[in-house]
Order: sequence, then C-alpha cells, then structure tokens
Amino acid sequence: MSPSLRTRLLRRPAIRTLPCPRLTVPLSCFLAVFAGYAVGVFTVPGGVVFLAWDAAVVGVVAAAALTYRRAGLAVAWIVVYTALLGYNADHYLLGLSGRSLGERIVAFLGVDGLVFVGVEAIVLGTLGWVVGTVTARIAEAVREAGAVAPSE
Repeated sequence: MSPSLRTRLLRRPAIRTLPCPRLTVPLSCFLAVFAGYAVGVFTVPGGVVFLAWDAAVVGVVAAAALTYRRAGLAVAWIVVYTALLGYNADHYLLGLSGRSLGERIVAFLGVDGLVFVGVEAIVLGTLGWVVGTVTARIAEAVREAGAVAPSE
C-alpha cells in the first residue's frame, strides 16, 4: 500500500514529544547558521555565492534526521529553507555595513532572493528527505531481521 501525498508531506511522528522537534529544529537551524557565519565558524570562500555550503549541510543533515524520526517532506523543505535563510540574514543584515538598516532589511526580504533560496531548499530538502527515508527503512529492515532471527 502506497502512502498518500498528504502522508508523505505531513507525516505524523510515532511518539509525540514536547517540544515538537518539527517546530524547534527549523528555528534552531536558522539561529545556528546565522551565529556560525556571524562569529566566523562558517566561512564563505569568496566570489559569487550561489549556495552557502555550510548552511546547506546543516539543513540537509537536520532534514534527514527529522525524516528519520518520521517527519514529512514539507518539514524537510522548511528546515533547509530556514538554514539557508540564516546565511542570508548574516549576509544582508551584518554584511552590508555601508547601508542603512532599512536598506539591509529590504535587501534581506527581497522576493527574488527568497524565491531563489526556496528553490535551493526544495532540491536540498528533497535530498535530505530521501536520505532520511532510506536510512529509516534500512534501520527498520535490520530491526525486523533481528526480531525474526531464530535464537539458539
């Protein structure tokens, strides 16, 4: 039986914990990436940046971990989006020092930049979701094989 589109996008966790990781992980990714770039833990090698690699890695790993814990595809997209948005926040809000705060906020909230990050998030979030799903299925198969194995 194949799961429905709604189940794939918004899968429910097997065990509900408080606070819900689907709510706290995106915010944590945003803050971790923003702080990482702000203090110099993450760096940009220079030139034109189409993809902030450190932010992408944080987002994909978090998306895969949440998917392993039974989160859906939409959650993976949101997690990667917030991680990439953390880089954009650092670049526009802290990196454009020659401009006023209003100009920096307008640049950060520019539709073209937000849409570009959205496209990156869809691609990378899907990749993280696939990795998490495959890992969860392998782990489930290993658990079932261990439970079925005859004991001597």
